[in-house]
Amino acid sequence: MGTMSPTQLDYYEDMWKLESDATLVALVKGEDGRTALVLDRTVFHPQGGGQPADTGFVAVAGSEVKFVVQDVRSKDGVVYHYGLVENCGEGWEAEFEKGREVVLHVDESRRKLNSRLHSAGHLLDVCMENVGLGDLKPSKGYHFPQGPHVEYIGIVPQKDVQSKQKELELEVNALISRGGKVFVASVPYEEACKLCGECLPDYIPKDSTPRIVKMGTNPGCPCGGTHVSDISEIISVTVSQIRTKKGFTKVFYNVGP
Repeated sequence: MGTMSPTQLDYYEDMWKLESDATLVALVKGEDGRTALVLDRTVFHPQGGGQPADTGFVAVAGSEVKFVVQDVRSKDGVVYHYGLVENCGEGWEAEFEKGREVVLHVDESRRKLNSRLHSAGHLLDVCMENVGLGDLKPSKGYHFPQGPHVEYIGIVPQKDVQSKQKELELEVNALISRGGKVFVASVPYEEACKLCGECLPDYIPKDSTPRIVKMGTNPGCPCGGTHVSDISEIISVTVSQIRTKKGFTKVFYNVGP
C-alpha cells in the first residue's frame, strides 16, 4: 500500500464529535480484498484497545456517492476505513481521487453504546478494590467478541464468586447513581502520574504525554478509547458472570438500555 503519513485522530481530542471534514489520501485494497479509504484525519474510532470500530459513512463533497464504513482498523498509525460504495455506476473510482474533500458521519447509537461499555469497564476496575478484590491486577478489557468483560490476573475462590458478583454490581451502580464528570486529556508524564494515583504502567515512556481518563473523583488511567462525558450516562450495569480459569478472572457485564 506504500508509505503514508499517520492519520490525525480527531476523536482523540473530542470523543463526542460525530461529524468532521477530511481530505482523501488514498483508495486502497486490503490484503483480504476489502476496499478501504485512507484520509488525512478521522473521527472514526478504529477497532482496538478492547473497543469495536465505529461505523457510519463518508460522503464525497459535491457528489451523491457515499462510502458506507463497515469496519475501521489502524496499522502503523494509518487508519483504514473499510466498506462499500453506494449510489455509484461505472467509473466510481474517479470519485475517490486523492485530494477530494469528504465529510465523515459516525453512527451515533453505536458510538454511544461503545463509550458506555468502555466507561463501565473502567468503573469496574475502580470497584474491584472496594469489594475486597484489590489483589487482582487489571489485564485487559473487551467489548467483543465474547461480550463485554474485563480481565484480571489472579483468581476468585469459587465459594466467593456469587457474593462478589452481587457486591460488585451494587458498588458500580452506586458510583453511576452519584455521577461525576469524566476528564480526558493528554498530559505530561508527571501530571499523568498524579491523576493515576502515582501509578502508571511500565510501558508508558517517562518523556511521553499519555492520554488519561479520570472518571469523577476516582483515580485515572491511560486509555485511547471513547467514553461518556458523565458517569451517570452509563445508566446502569449488570454483572452477569465472574469466571476464573488458569490464573485469570473475567468479569462479564452489560449496560442498561
